[in-house]
Amino acid sequence: MGAGYTGLWSAYYLRRADPGLRVAVVEAEIAGFGASGRNGGWCSALYPVPLPVLAREHGRAAAVRQYQALRDTVAEVGRVVAADSLDADWAAGGTVTLARSQPQLRRAAEEVEEARAFGFDDLELLDAGEARRRLDATSVLGGVYTPHCAAIHPAKLARSLARRVEELGVPIYEQTPALAVEPGRVRTPHGDLRAELVLRATEGFSARLPGLRRSVAPVYSLMIATEPLPAEAWQQLGLAARETFADFRHLIIYGQRSADGRLLFGGRGAPYHFGSRISPRYDRVPSVFAALRSTLGQLLPAVADVPVSHSWGGPLGISRDWHPSVGLDRATGLGWAGGYVGDGVATSNLAGRTLADLALGRDSDLTSLPWVGHRSPAWEVEPLRWLGANAGLRAMRWADRAEDRRGRPSRLAAVVNRALGR
Repeated sequence: MGAGYTGLWSAYYLRRADPGLRVAVVEAEIAGFGASGRNGGWCSALYPVPLPVLAREHGRAAAVRQYQALRDTVAEVGRVVAADSLDADWAAGGTVTLARSQPQLRRAAEEVEEARAFGFDDLELLDAGEARRRLDATSVLGGVYTPHCAAIHPAKLARSLARRVEELGVPIYEQTPALAVEPGRVRTPHGDLRAELVLRATEGFSARLPGLRRSVAPVYSLMIATEPLPAEAWQQLGLAARETFADFRHLIIYGQRSADGRLLFGGRGAPYHFGSRISPRYDRVPSVFAALRSTLGQLLPAVADVPVSHSWGGPLGISRDWHPSVGLDRATGLGWAGGYVGDGVATSNLAGRTLADLALGRDSDLTSLPWVGHRSPAWEVEPLRWLGANAGLRAMRWADRAEDRRGRPSRLAAVVNRALGR
């Protein structure tokens, strides 16, 4: 269920493992319609559960295995893109995360220190000059570089992967929404689809399904794209390897250099909508687009006057404890994956491979990872969900402003992160 990355990767690996399997995909819109086709184009090893939290819950070794699996997954996606000639504008340039204030610089050092404490020595702490050579932004004091990320064109990858899945013999029934899911059956307006196993890969749109309204909070992230920049502008700005980029503020921003020379820039800031509502009109919020344009100009003044050619947005799925999960209940034949908190491009591939192993009854390194079988608590009932989600959003915005003014870490942000279990 769902022809985004999770559903498509699951179908891909199932058919690769056993070409005799009968596999079908149902999709309410078109393949890649949701977050898979609209994201920021980071195929990264990011995981929303910090290493110390995962270690407390499952032990140090399990936490390290989860994070290593995601590093390996970035390479696996790149392998499949090359081997199957998928159209993705793939560029494995890594990620530079800038520190642009003293509190951000402190968080940069803490991130590298934490990674090294768990045996990961591949994060590089950058001084101001090294960071600016990656991206010539304003107020740069330092940063962190990781090689475990590739810039992609998300919609190209989704559509290309869908075509490859169909070539493997898997029908994709687009414009076929799932009205209800039950053991052995998916109900649609065009009839029922029966199967031994039903794998739900609906991410933020899960809130539309009966009984799942409180399973994830659909939170919107919006983006803008500039017109292509000339070569001389890129010589000044950097991103020579098409690194993805962000900084250490609390209200997340993210960007990349596209294959055709545009600056793609996005971030959180759109409100959560009462009752977990999802609507096309929420994809476009002029005030958020204006804020993104202003932030991009502050970050990179050289592009302040470059016209914006495209703007868009869409919902992503956040579970109550910010834990992604994947699993299969053999008693009911119902499987699931999702709750990626915006870090789903690579994580969905790991989920697809894991669902394939679970469906085939394989005991593998993937099926024993700590996220397998995790059950997140339900979100609070309304209006508590609406109040809490939007208060958290506003608090992070205030925290960033306070840090800019005072030059010290925000206590408010720390309170919000503790409330989220982070």
